[in-house]
Amino acid sequence: MNDTVIMAAPTLEHPLAGRNMTGAQMVVQAIADEGVTAIFGYSGGAILPTYDAVFLYNEEMQRQGRPLLPLIVPANEQGAGFMAAGYSRSTGQVGVSLVTSGPGATNMVTPVRDCMADSIPLVVICGQVPRAAIGSDAFQEAPVAAIMGSVAKHVFLVTEPEKLEATIRTAFELARSGRPGPVVVDIPKDVQNWQGTYQGKGTLPIGVYRRRMQALAANRLGEEQATRFLDALAQSRRPLIYAGGGVIHAEAAHALREFAGEFGLPVVTTLMGIGAVDTYEPLSLRMLGMHGTAFANYAVEDCDLLIAIGARFDDRVAGNPRQFAPRARFIAQLDIDPAEINKVKPVQWSHVGEIPEALHTLTALGRRRGVKPDVAQWHAEVAEFKRVYAMNYDRDSQLIQPYYVLEEINRIAGGRAIIATGVGQHQMWAAQYCDFREPRQWLTSGSMGTMGFGLPAAIGAQVAHPGSLVIDVDGDASIRMNFGELETVTTYDLPVKVVVLNNIGDGMVRQWQKLFHEGRMASSDKSLHTKDFVKAAQADGFRYAVRLDKKSDVPRVVAEFLAFPGPAFLEVMIDVDAGVYPMVGPGQSYEAMITGAFIPARQAPKVKPPGASEMF
Repeated sequence: MNDTVIMAAPTLEHPLAGRNMTGAQMVVQAIADEGVTAIFGYSGGAILPTYDAVFLYNEEMQRQGRPLLPLIVPANEQGAGFMAAGYSRSTGQVGVSLVTSGPGATNMVTPVRDCMADSIPLVVICGQVPRAAIGSDAFQEAPVAAIMGSVAKHVFLVTEPEKLEATIRTAFELARSGRPGPVVVDIPKDVQNWQGTYQGKGTLPIGVYRRRMQALAANRLGEEQATRFLDALAQSRRPLIYAGGGVIHAEAAHALREFAGEFGLPVVTTLMGIGAVDTYEPLSLRMLGMHGTAFANYAVEDCDLLIAIGARFDDRVAGNPRQFAPRARFIAQLDIDPAEINKVKPVQWSHVGEIPEALHTLTALGRRRGVKPDVAQWHAEVAEFKRVYAMNYDRDSQLIQPYYVLEEINRIAGGRAIIATGVGQHQMWAAQYCDFREPRQWLTSGSMGTMGFGLPAAIGAQVAHPGSLVIDVDGDASIRMNFGELETVTTYDLPVKVVVLNNIGDGMVRQWQKLFHEGRMASSDKSLHTKDFVKAAQADGFRYAVRLDKKSDVPRVVAEFLAFPGPAFLEVMIDVDAGVYPMVGPGQSYEAMITGAFIPARQAPKVKPPGASEMF
């Protein structure tokens, strides 16, 4: 591949090619050219030229009767980052955040790291002090390249104005290609004010990266390699698919469903893989892992062939890698990232490349050869697992159980809602008790586990899907982290439904403290806090803001809440002792899974408390 500037569309002339523009106007036009339909950001001195360019762009679009490029302003830059992430996670498109220098940029560090950890495509454009002032500790200067370099997929500091337009296009290319991730573009203010000629094409010379992407795309699954896999599958009696977030990112859900259906393969998913298969399907075993369903984990224990697709055997799934899938004689792994192969768990077969292409190849070749593993008995066992070890809780309690609330939400939503969450017990309850028919309906902070993610992510998803039901399932501790974004919901009149499961504290921390720290509730009890969530929501403009504290009112209030035509806020006072079960302790195998009082266990759990260093 040529390492010089690459033409984006060699046969088509951009209608604005040759027009004189400021650097800021070039940034906005290049973003629009990428198909972005909304930007999320907070202004400041170093990014003002680009904000002004957004205003001028929209003014011109309005004159022409063309779609505008909305700029959603949050309460805090971190909120902007998570909004852009919610937009990206729910669409598969690159999310965009636009923030100023210094604190504006540093407030984006957590969203950038969050997107890197979960492989979410994001482009963050930061203003920077003028080039001549860089390194002088100028007002609101921060070393963005140094700070972001360790948490982003790539960082650009634009010091040559002539390369600005190409840099923006290249940032989008890097963000969305291969294993997706966040790319940061740091633009000094004088570069934004510079004037030049818009080309409407061209990217930077990143030939090594492009050759690597070309090699990945060209690395097709050969017939000999596919045959080896199919031979193992044909001999299997208990095959199981373990699907991760890579299936969602690769837009491989359809290919996965076809593959699983062709060979009759049950499927477990990771937290990030939720939605890869329709959870209503009989062969869907839902989520596995630390807080996975008991039936999913037992299936992993019993399978004789495990197929990991876009999954990385992380510590929340394979807490004890040696004892993970202990009866699997053959483990296969498909991934876009060669670094993930054999990184945690040795496998007998692997393929690095595009997941949809590989699955289509395996499905087609297996169909031609009549491969049909004998799985009738396995299907019967899986169905029995789902019946005997079903999710359950104390249904006779007079206290409001969070599971009951989520069951009611799920009954009405029918697996069609987009659900975002914060991080904690409520996150796991939503993953366990809500259904998802399609990919990209489940938005959560997986690897980073960032509290405060849910509300802004729901805002980003609602902006991207204005006609969809978007629900933020949050916790009282988690929503506090970005509580100011309630005002963003009402400012833009977004019909986001925010439900706070209030157990008066850090519920997941308390659960760990009960199990592993002899019940010492250090800093996790918030009963002395005086925040009135309903009044706060009303102050932020929510016309529907209700507190639910009677079990008998749950069906009626939940129905009213979801049916409300605009922004709606519901605080539910839940049983403070409600726990997340099943639970597999850190470093433990599924054999030691704790199922709680209401989910049967195959055997008495063998719990070995972790050391203090293993907390989270």
